[in-house]
Parts: sequence; C-alpha cells; structure tokens
Amino acid sequence: MSDIDVLERILAERWSCRGYLPDPVDDAVIERLLLAAQRTPSWCNTQPWQVHVVSGDAARALSARMLASFDGAGSDFPFPETYTEERQARRRESGWQLYDAVGIAKGDRERSFAEGLRNFELFGAPHVAVVTTAAELGTYGAVDCGLYVQTFLLAAHALGLGACAQAALAGQSPLLHEVLDLAEDRRVVCGISFGHPDPGHPTASYRTTRAPLEEVVTRVTSLDGAAHHS
Repeated sequence: MSDIDVLERILAERWSCRGYLPDPVDDAVIERLLLAAQRTPSWCNTQPWQVHVVSGDAARALSARMLASFDGAGSDFPFPETYTEERQARRRESGWQLYDAVGIAKGDRERSFAEGLRNFELFGAPHVAVVTTAAELGTYGAVDCGLYVQTFLLAAHALGLGACAQAALAGQSPLLHEVLDLAEDRRVVCGISFGHPDPGHPTASYRTTRAPLEEVVTRVTSLDGAAHHS
C-alpha cells in the first residue's frame, strides 16, 4: 500500500469520536501521539501551540468545573455570527446525523441541550488536550494551531484512538486560564478529547459527508478572466 493510500484511508475512516471506553491511554502512546503532532508545519516554524494534556481525576475535575459554567461567554476568538447557504445546510445535516444517532427528535430542546452539555463531559474521554496559541501571532497563530489539531486527530486515529476537536471548550477560556494556570498571553483555540473509542456508542454509527470538488475548488489555468471549475 502506498503512502497516499494510507493517508486517504486514515482521512476517510477518521471521525469525531463522541463515545469512549473508560480505560486510560498508556503514557507511551500519548507521547507518541504528541511527538507525531509536533511535526506540524507552522508559519516561519514558530510552533505557536502550547498543549496541556489533562487526564484521570484532573480531567474529571475539569469537566465538573466546566459543567458549572458553560455559557460560552469567555472565548478568546469570536464564534461565527451566523451560518448561511451551503454552510448552514452542512451544519444542519451534521447536527441531524448526530441527533438521529442518539434518538433525539426534532424540537426536543431538552435532550438536544443535554447532548450539547456532553462537550463539557468530554464525551466520557479519559483525556483532553487544551490547545493554546500566542496572542502576539493573532490569526496566523490560530491557523497554525488548526494545523496542529488536524495532525493530532490523524495521528490519534492512526494509533487506534478516538478524538474530537471541541470549539465549545474555547468558550471556557477564563476558567481554563485559572485551572491550568495559563499565561496571560495565551489564547485558547480549542480542546481535543481523546481516548479509546467505544465502538458500541450510538454516535459511532454515522459519518459526515464532504462536498464534491466542484463546490469548493476553482482551478485557474489562465489569467484572462476565465476560470475553469473543477
């Protein structure tokens, strides 16, 4: 199997895991995961990410603290103001896939709210990585951290682990600064819950779709004003 075959398989198989077995991941496996993620490219090799891996009792204590203050009013980066057109359609499709998997009927706000709170329960994962960037790098530091998150997610899957990047945890920035003793100049990008996936969890039963290339790619073969879409 060629390298691109392996990469394509990992990209196709990986999913946002929202159900975990309680067993912790061995330290040697976590170190291998972090070493792989550390190979992420970044602007001028600045490597702006700092990562706090919270495990065991500390992860459960952090979860309890977040559940007590989940209003999301403390994010360092503004959340999207709205979703329109195809972005709204994709978001709704993904949301209804999740709700269908766990048996939440349309309009059941109580259960959908409870499902949203599972973000702060870390979906039952025994570990969470909190990714922060340097404030001085602004948007580009956040972009580099996004690349780091992608490498982390792919490496986790390659190691047989489940992982889920969670913007919801970014809304807990003041709390995370407090409990993790983050420096004042750090900006929280997201959290990544990870662990051994529970294959029997209902959220493992579906996969999100991807838009066809013609919806997202414009190939330019000349600069005479005519673009070829592909």
